[in-house]
Amino acid sequence: MQAIIDNIQSVGPMLAGIWAITIACTIIWPQHYRNSFLLMLSLIVTMVFAAGFFSDDSGYLLLFCFLLIMLGLFLVPILLVINGILVIRREGLALAHVLSLALGIFVGVGEAASIVYVLGWSQYANDAISPWLMFVAFSVLYFSLLVLNFVLYTIFIQVMPHRMNFDYVIIHGCGLLGGTRLTKLLSNRVDKAIQIYERCARKPYIIPSGGQGPDEAVSEAQAMTTYLVEHGIPRDHILPEDQSTTTYENLANSKAIIDARPGSKKTALVSSNYHVYRCLLFAREVGLRCTGIGADVAPYYWPTALIREFIAVFLTRHFLVRALIGYLLFVGPVIYVLFFTA
Repeated sequence: MQAIIDNIQSVGPMLAGIWAITIACTIIWPQHYRNSFLLMLSLIVTMVFAAGFFSDDSGYLLLFCFLLIMLGLFLVPILLVINGILVIRREGLALAHVLSLALGIFVGVGEAASIVYVLGWSQYANDAISPWLMFVAFSVLYFSLLVLNFVLYTIFIQVMPHRMNFDYVIIHGCGLLGGTRLTKLLSNRVDKAIQIYERCARKPYIIPSGGQGPDEAVSEAQAMTTYLVEHGIPRDHILPEDQSTTTYENLANSKAIIDARPGSKKTALVSSNYHVYRCLLFAREVGLRCTGIGADVAPYYWPTALIREFIAVFLTRHFLVRALIGYLLFVGPVIYVLFFTA
């Protein structure tokens, strides 16, 4: 009984504080990336708190939870490799389609290095090799946590409830099939916009956004407009934006259309779930206040698309600087101990 009381007194306030911060940030900034970090931290502290109720067996419970997490991490590279092979077989050999396979191999090698070090095999290796094994293990762990957090954010943004009271709904284009027809990826985005339109009591204006590529007979905006009309959306509630060629231009041009019109300007942007974070980054850059809503993606294609999007986001200056600072804070002490105190 005393152990339970001690656990509540020592970990309880921290747990309550972390969850309070997580809930408050989610309410105030419902689509901010930090919320997924806070959620992950809250779950870890909750696991430690729960283990404290098992007194002498708490160590075994924590070990069991740790082993479950490690099992999940070890399955990641296997699933990535399988997914990479599947995408290549279905979509053909291309750089974008190899990303899942390459990342699976990279993470697998890093996790193998982690196993080698944790199990103590490194003591039989050359002293010069052992620090590098630990360095690789921590580096891959940090990168894996970034990817995991991005996945959590993608899922979080998908299940987050939204008030359906928008005045405008922007749909991001993504290429056409045969130069005239919507791909499955794009039709999912348009279907999500139609769903939002139907749920709004006061019907919003829909802005299908996308220009005409060199291999397309019509603009993406025109193709989406045709699809919207065929599915019952009144033409006078559609405001096509057919000049953009990038995600940034999608938002900048759509904002210009919205700003030119009077009245309330509550806006939703619709894209594939993995693409919403980057859309929101660009929306802040152009000064567009909006809510990001993710559309479904084919399960077999989602990992590859998610990885490609993560790399695109990772290479943006805003994300890269923060990721490098986090890396130095996470791996810096390990580097110091391994290479400068040996």
